[in-house]
Amino acid sequence: MLIGISKTGIQNIGTLTVPIFALLFGAKYSTGIVLILLCFADLIAVIYYRKKFLWNEVKNLLPLAFVGLVTGLLLGNYIDDKTFKICIGACIIVGVFIMLWMEKSSLQKQTALTNKKWYSPLFGFILGFSTMIGNAAGPALSVYMLSKHLDKITFAATSAWFIFILNLSKIPLQVFVWNNISWSGIILNLMAIPFILLGGIIGIKIIKILPEKTFRHIIISLVIIASILLIVL
Repeated sequence: MLIGISKTGIQNIGTLTVPIFALLFGAKYSTGIVLILLCFADLIAVIYYRKKFLWNEVKNLLPLAFVGLVTGLLLGNYIDDKTFKICIGACIIVGVFIMLWMEKSSLQKQTALTNKKWYSPLFGFILGFSTMIGNAAGPALSVYMLSKHLDKITFAATSAWFIFILNLSKIPLQVFVWNNISWSGIILNLMAIPFILLGGIIGIKIIKILPEKTFRHIIISLVIIASILLIVL
């Protein structure tokens, strides 16, 4: 349900599931289970938001995001589960600090920063790496989208399409390189589909009634909670 809500409504509420799945199944193996869940939820979001996303923002992020994917893939072959968990936590914490800095900066400073040529490619790499390491791109993606001052619907739509493309790209990598997508995991995913659908519907309802300012505050709060959970658990 949380993953469904995060894809159609409140971004980052799904990040709360990252430490929970890591605790239940192990950090690296859990990424394969969560990935299929995310793809199901992504599909709901991209169908619903098919006309409301900004392709230019997606296009600016994708090239270096694929480089980040490959970097995360190679690194994941040489680290143990504990280190893997630390990497996931580090990705989320970096996103938290950047987000807090953005909130305290003036609009002029934010605009000057986001207009730099390296800004989108840098975030693209961070997003690709963090999503490969632990499906933990949510915080950094929220930082990027918030810094672009998108309204809540465009925010959700653009985020959904970008992550959908990345998640589909990750499936063959995790099947053939990491070998952490199994039939038992897929069966678990199929059992979760009704709850993902329910979460998607709830997310759509929430985002329609939630004020923009409250939306931003909830996003920031959830990112911080997710990072603390990952460190503690």
